[in-house]
Amino acid sequence: MTAAAHPGVVYLVGAGPGDPELLTLRALRLLQTADVVLPDDLVSDEVLDLASPSALVVPVGKRCGQPRITQAGIHALMIEHAYAGRSVARLKSGDPLVFGRASEEIAALTQAGIPFEIVPGITAAFAVAAGLKTPLTDRSSASKLIFATAHHAAPRPDQPAKFEIMPKWEGAFPPDATLVIYMPGRRFRLLADELIASGIEAETPCVAVSKASTPQELTHCTTLAALADEAVGPAPVILLIGQAIRP
Repeated sequence: MTAAAHPGVVYLVGAGPGDPELLTLRALRLLQTADVVLPDDLVSDEVLDLASPSALVVPVGKRCGQPRITQAGIHALMIEHAYAGRSVARLKSGDPLVFGRASEEIAALTQAGIPFEIVPGITAAFAVAAGLKTPLTDRSSASKLIFATAHHAAPRPDQPAKFEIMPKWEGAFPPDATLVIYMPGRRFRLLADELIASGIEAETPCVAVSKASTPQELTHCTTLAALADEAVGPAPVILLIGQAIRP
């Protein structure tokens, strides 16, 4: 397969955390040659500026409190343009397979008989750790790496609505793990209390990073015991917790 985007193919492309320098060469070439670009809301303007001038760019982001397209609407756009013989770059922040609803889009494309390719990207956790010059694993303190999200899909109409900060852990939380929480919401104190109740030591180091890898990046280094809502910068935020985190 050549580097250029192919007509009638959908590419689920990882756009990285925001810095265009962190795009893969494959992602860059597809972005420069795709007929249609469907970016998430978190894809930075600097990355979108690399799209072909002739490309149709249709933002399909979904952010709280803002007008948004449904997931079914995103599926319809991908399928419509692919059926019309256009190459489509479905541009996702970070890596498309990490909390990016890729499973739903893969299922829709497969059902529609649309050929697709998945292009990995640098997920936010790796960019944050690199920026902080801190490891996510350590032979003496962190032999496990756990990715989690505090964001839940809306319940089905036949299910009662419920709210919880994090999925409940089965048993004690591994003491030798680094926990990375994507989309943690804004109730950081409550989140920290739930994690402490799950077995994580209150004095465990943690760092909350807002707008990672962009010029607007804000970093708050603290412990779970001291994590406070007002100290954390604006969304998007990623939270790293564990003994290996030593910024």
